[in-house]
Amino acid sequence: MPPTSTVDRPSNVSDALARGRLGIPSVIFFVLSAAAPLTVVAGVVTTGYGVIGVTGIPLAFLLVAAVLALFSVGYVAMSRRVENAGAFYAYISRGLGRPAGVGAAWVALIAYNALQVGLYGTIGAAAEPVLDRIFGGHPHWAVVALVAWVLVGLLGLLRVDINGLVLAALLVAEIVVILVFDLGQIGNPAGDQVSFASFSPDNLFVPGVGAVLVLAILGFVGFESAVVFSEESKDPKRTVPLATYLSVAIIAGLYALSSWTMAVAVGPDKIVAEAGGQGIELIFNLAGAHLGDTVVTIGQVLFLTSVLAAMISFHNTTARYTFALGRERVLPAVFGQTSARSGAPRAASLAQSALGLVVILVYAINGWEPVVQLFFWGGTTGGFGVLLLIATTSVAVIAYFARSPGGENIWRRVVAPGLATVVLFVIIWLAVSNFANLLGVAPDSTLRWALPAVYPVAALLGIGWALVLRGNRPDTYARIGLGAASSAAVVTPSAQPTAEATR
Repeated sequence: MPPTSTVDRPSNVSDALARGRLGIPSVIFFVLSAAAPLTVVAGVVTTGYGVIGVTGIPLAFLLVAAVLALFSVGYVAMSRRVENAGAFYAYISRGLGRPAGVGAAWVALIAYNALQVGLYGTIGAAAEPVLDRIFGGHPHWAVVALVAWVLVGLLGLLRVDINGLVLAALLVAEIVVILVFDLGQIGNPAGDQVSFASFSPDNLFVPGVGAVLVLAILGFVGFESAVVFSEESKDPKRTVPLATYLSVAIIAGLYALSSWTMAVAVGPDKIVAEAGGQGIELIFNLAGAHLGDTVVTIGQVLFLTSVLAAMISFHNTTARYTFALGRERVLPAVFGQTSARSGAPRAASLAQSALGLVVILVYAINGWEPVVQLFFWGGTTGGFGVLLLIATTSVAVIAYFARSPGGENIWRRVVAPGLATVVLFVIIWLAVSNFANLLGVAPDSTLRWALPAVYPVAALLGIGWALVLRGNRPDTYARIGLGAASSAAVVTPSAQPTAEATR
C-alpha cells in the first residue's frame, strides 16, 4: 500500500527504467544467459560426475526443475501485483516486512556481485584454447578479463534491448552447439548400447546426493531474474510468467539431456573416472572424437562467449538491484538514476564495473588463482546466496497472499509455495552440510563456514539499517518495496503511518 499522503512532482527520467523495450524472447535471453548453459554442461556436470561421484545427475536436474516450477507458481502470481526491478527485495519487503526486505537486499547485492565478478576468474581459462588456436599463445588471464570488463561495462550503459540482442546471438549459437554435441554423444554410445541408468533413483539417492542437488540448483541460478526486468517489459503480467516457466523448462531439458548423453557416450560405469580425469575438457574431447576438430573449435569459442553472455546478464541484473535500492533511498540516491538517453541504470552499472575492476586487479597483483579462488568459490557462494533468497521469497509469497488473497486460488497462495518452501530449506540444510565438498576444501577449512556465514551477517546488518531508517527517515522507510511508485511519493511529516507503512 502506498504512503497515506503524497504530493505530485514533475516526472524525472532519472527515476525510471525504460518502459516497454523487452518482449518475452528478450527476457528469456537474459535469463538463459545468466544460467550459462554451455558453462554448466562443460563445468558443473563434469564436476558432479568427477568430484562428487554421483551418476544420477540427469534425474537431479529434473527434480530441481520440479521444485523451482512449484516455487514459480506463487512467484509469478505475486509478480502480477508487485512490479519492481528489486525482485526478491521487493517481494520479501511486501511479504515479510520492510526490515526483512532490506536484509534480503544486502544478501542479493553480495550474491549477484559474487556471481558476476566471479566470472572474470574463468574468462581467461575459457579464452586460452581459442587464443592458442588463433595466435599460438595467450595473454595473462587478467588481460583477457580486462577486455571482457570493458565490453560488459560499455554494454551496461547502453539500452537494455541492445544487450538483449547481443545475448540473443550468443545464446542461440551456444544452444545449437550443445545440441550438436548431444547428437554426437547419443549417436556414439559406449558399447553400442544406449543406457538410461542415469535416470534411475538408485543412482541419485546415494551418499553425495545433497551436494549434487545443490550443484543442480546452482545450474538454474538466473531463472528468477525475469522479474528483475519486469519494469522494462512490454507486458510484464504476461512476459514474466511465460519467461519464468519457459526458462525453467528449457534449462531442465537442456541440462538433463546433455548430462545423460555424456554418460551414454562414456558409459555409466566409466563416467565418474573419465569426468574426474578430464574435467572440463571431457565434452570437447568427446566432440573431437565424434564430430571433428572444427566442431571442437566452434564449441570452445562458444564456451568463451557463454561466460561473456553470463557476465552481461548478471551485470544487468546486479545493476538493477542497486538501482531499485537507490531509487527508494535505501542506498544513496545517485544509484537510483538512469541515463536520459538509454534508460539504463547508469550509476549502478558504473559501480558494478568499478567493483569488477578492483577485484581483477587485486587478484592479478597478488597472483591469486582465478579459476578456483575467484570463479568457483565466488560462483558457489553467490549461488548459495540466491538459494537463500529463493527460499525466503517462497515464505514471503505465502505471507503476502495470507493478507491479500487477491482472487488467487489456494494452489497458488499456499500449496505450491508451501511445498517448494519445505524442499528448498531441505536443500539449504544439505548445502550447508556439504559446503566443504562444494568448495573443494578440507572439512576443517575456515572457508566452509566463513563464506556461507557472510549472508546471515549481511541480512542482520540490512535489518539493522532498515530499523535506523524507520526511526530517523520515516519517509525513506515508507518507500521501501514500492518500486517505480516510490519516485512519485513523498511522505509528509504530518501523515499518520498505516500498518502497512510501519511493517
